[in-house]
Amino acid sequence: MASLLRRRVAAARRLILLPSPPPGPAAARRSSWALPAALVRRGALVGGRWVETPAAFPVRDPASGDELGRVADCGEAEARAAVRAAHEAGATWGRLPAKERSKLIRRWYELMIERKKDLATIITAENGKPLKEAEGEVLYSASFLEWFAEEARRVYGDVIPASAKDRRILVLKQPVGVAAIITPWNFPSAMITRKVGAALAAGCTVVVKPAEDTPLSALALGELANQAGIPAGVYNVVPCSRQQAPAVGEVLCTDPLVAKISFTGSTATGKILLKHAAGTVKRVSMELGGHAPFIVFDSADVDRAVAGALASKYRNSGQTCVCSNRFLVQKGIHDRFVEKFAKAIESELRVGSGFDAKTTQGPLINEKAVEKVERHINDAVSQGASVVIGGKRHSLGRNFFEPTLLSNVTTKMLCTQEETFGPLAPVIKFDTEAEAIAIANAADVGLAGYFYSQDPAQIWRVAEQLEVGMVGVNEGIVSSVESPFGGIKQSGIGREGSKYGIDEYLEIKYVCFGGL
Repeated sequence: MASLLRRRVAAARRLILLPSPPPGPAAARRSSWALPAALVRRGALVGGRWVETPAAFPVRDPASGDELGRVADCGEAEARAAVRAAHEAGATWGRLPAKERSKLIRRWYELMIERKKDLATIITAENGKPLKEAEGEVLYSASFLEWFAEEARRVYGDVIPASAKDRRILVLKQPVGVAAIITPWNFPSAMITRKVGAALAAGCTVVVKPAEDTPLSALALGELANQAGIPAGVYNVVPCSRQQAPAVGEVLCTDPLVAKISFTGSTATGKILLKHAAGTVKRVSMELGGHAPFIVFDSADVDRAVAGALASKYRNSGQTCVCSNRFLVQKGIHDRFVEKFAKAIESELRVGSGFDAKTTQGPLINEKAVEKVERHINDAVSQGASVVIGGKRHSLGRNFFEPTLLSNVTTKMLCTQEETFGPLAPVIKFDTEAEAIAIANAADVGLAGYFYSQDPAQIWRVAEQLEVGMVGVNEGIVSSVESPFGGIKQSGIGREGSKYGIDEYLEIKYVCFGGL
């Protein structure tokens, strides 16, 4: 396979195939941490081999701006080579007994657990989230490999009673083929395994295009996949810079050998990919933007609501697609909630480097993210909102921002109309249940929603009426491997995780056996 790749790619772009593991500099050193050299890879992973490209792009620590290293900047040629490698590997992988696939995926999971601290170090270095959160992400990420290793052996067909006595109707489930996996930077490990675990369990092969801000986690997973014995070409990674992303994305969405696209990211980008995919009518699953409401009714336990709000809003510094973006608090408890929420933010949140054990809030991913938070705050204040706490860049500078709470917020303000993706909690006061539901459902997206109430009848009414794919009732965090993750409206198509996640990578084939 390596020789085939060399012949086909050389005509379009010169590549250097490296042995695994590649030579290179020692782990990047910092005052109190170092990248784990054994898992840091700089090249693309194509057909089981580490591939360098003539150009490379920098990966930076969002906390300091320091360069962590330079990674292969893949383009159209490398993307097509990875697709071909996946296609060629798929014939064998898809026909492996499910038990064999299960064993290999399970071994990959075990290696992730063994290298939990090293993988978490990479996440914190390139993403900025606190190390404790990063370790939690690694466990969450690994759990998808564990789950889908088990689900691989439970892909059941069906036998349907026929209307004619000389026929039998059979239903088979078969892998769709090569899956293009395009993932974001906010969960650089978990967003890969949630998709890849299901794809590999179903018998598909994959080409992963990680976010340009966080490619090291995807490449580290590739190194562990190789160590686990995942066959060459089954898991491929093509990192690329922001400049090359449109070309690589277009290849993955239009190449006839790609049968399936799974994307997590913004709604705007998802629409572009859907247009590309339409030309060859590919299967797609999309987990797109959110704008989650967090409703607190008068009957709620305020202390529990504050704890849930803190967890939901400020995890990963507010940079999650399911984090609460609009806080709707009923007038009877509004002032008490805002007061307690402000005290909790002040006493429990600490901004700093992700490698500082006291830190709960790391940096935002880049300057653009900081500017958006500032824009939303300035717009709200200009229209009469009050800054209860925070409201400006942190004294640490660069991409650090103070956890912020706004009151006197209205639905005319940008922060209630757009997803902020940062540490900003705007609070809207409402009167009635119907008013809260109307505000919550006014968005054109519907990923997650949360509400706190101790009224059983109200709980049923609101849970059923919220126009979202996932509802947290008296809970601020809802994600788990066992649960179907996904949204409605413009928040996406399909579901990930749970027993439903593997169906996204399977085709149903009807077989009519006649003449009996």
